[in-house]
Amino acid sequence: MAATRPSAFEQQLESYPLDHAYDEMCAPDGTLRPLYQDLMNVIANLPAAELQRLKQSADLSFLTQGITFTVYGQEEGTERIFPYDLVPRLVTGAEWKKIESGLAQRIQALNLFLHDVYNEGKILRDGIIPRELVFSCKHFRTQMIGLQVPRNVYISVVGSDLLRLNNGEFVVLEDNLRVPSGVSYMLTNRRVMKRIFPQLFQAYGVRPIEHYPQHLLATLRALAPEGRPEPNIVLLTPGVFNSAYFEHTYLARQMGIELVEGRDLVTHDNVVYMRTTSGLRRVDVIYRRVDDDFSDALAFRNDSVLGCAGLFNAYRAGNVTVTNAFGTGIADDKAIYAYVPSIIKYYLGEEPILNNVKTYLLSEKKERDYVLANLDKLVVKAVGESGGYGMLIGPQSTAQQRAEFAQCIQQNPRNYIAQPTLDFSRAPCLINDKLEPRHVDLRPYILFGDRVTIVPGGLTRVALERGSLVVNSSQGGGSKDTWVLE
Repeated sequence: MAATRPSAFEQQLESYPLDHAYDEMCAPDGTLRPLYQDLMNVIANLPAAELQRLKQSADLSFLTQGITFTVYGQEEGTERIFPYDLVPRLVTGAEWKKIESGLAQRIQALNLFLHDVYNEGKILRDGIIPRELVFSCKHFRTQMIGLQVPRNVYISVVGSDLLRLNNGEFVVLEDNLRVPSGVSYMLTNRRVMKRIFPQLFQAYGVRPIEHYPQHLLATLRALAPEGRPEPNIVLLTPGVFNSAYFEHTYLARQMGIELVEGRDLVTHDNVVYMRTTSGLRRVDVIYRRVDDDFSDALAFRNDSVLGCAGLFNAYRAGNVTVTNAFGTGIADDKAIYAYVPSIIKYYLGEEPILNNVKTYLLSEKKERDYVLANLDKLVVKAVGESGGYGMLIGPQSTAQQRAEFAQCIQQNPRNYIAQPTLDFSRAPCLINDKLEPRHVDLRPYILFGDRVTIVPGGLTRVALERGSLVVNSSQGGGSKDTWVLE
């Protein structure tokens, strides 16, 4: 690696603002971290016009591939190109090794928790987790009690959100277990970056992620019902109006499987079939991107037209595998999240490799009183929401917003948790041809079938608004490629 700071960036780095948050590119004294020196040398030698051309080329690539997302409730239009930053986020091999180990530990413990809760309930009898906290979760499914799932794997696809704190430590902010999204952006970001900076990939020894669809397909195959050595696998989508529809089509195409909607499926004698031009074809595995409530009008919401009537009966009979399993949302609940370190210790007898963020449970009066008295300093989240919705960021809120949230908390304390406002890490982004720091998180993707598989990288999400702590695309966030180095 080069030992000197790129001269073309000296002036920019001098004006590059640092605060007490960890900066991915610069050390606290303002010097360039060695990891970023070669990357900055390359970017420094690109004229502003060339950087703009590369940015426009990336945007055009996303547009022609249909890489968009949907924002609901916006009058000016819902379809938007996913905002993208050209400066990759770099992660060392040693850092990744710890992340990988911690995520593998976490998914195994959460699977054991789900199996226990829906069967023996030992963790509840032993008082490790309050029984009422589990049973009051809106994602708890009584239909799953006593039902055996293939290989006892309830969650086979997970996207966990990580933050880096100001001491450089990665912590888990939340686990996305129901229908985690974003992996298609991880894959398409990489494709664009390899075209823009081909020499850097070889120089840095960036670990590949392109094999994720094949690993996902192998995971789904491993969970097929007994006696189906060549399973027919489909991806079930809510349809073209879903915010992640691009991802559904992309993954189905990459895996070489059929993309289906609920109306394409039918059940007969507890077997699921797919309608085709040559007749009905049996379905063995469904990679489900439809929430529990809408998956089967007979078992869950009777007004849903997104799923397949009778699907749950076929699932209960063992004739089809649905992943992630129904009822996994209890381990996705932000109140249950507070107990994940205890879950890991209980089932694995190990200390968590990756720590949680301090979490206040508002169903506890002492913690609720503290939160209500400090709403201006904390982040409050609804336990069942995602995408940045149902959230109050105290330091950036108005008195009226805090009063409204206080009322909601008092009316339904079980529905909310609170966490400290974290100064999580910032990474350099090209904003109007100038390097500026923006807050970032990291969402790696974990697969669990016959073994745990984690591709080296993930989706780095960026809060593109200056000073913003919200990285969700629906709230103005974007993304950048994540390079895990050998």
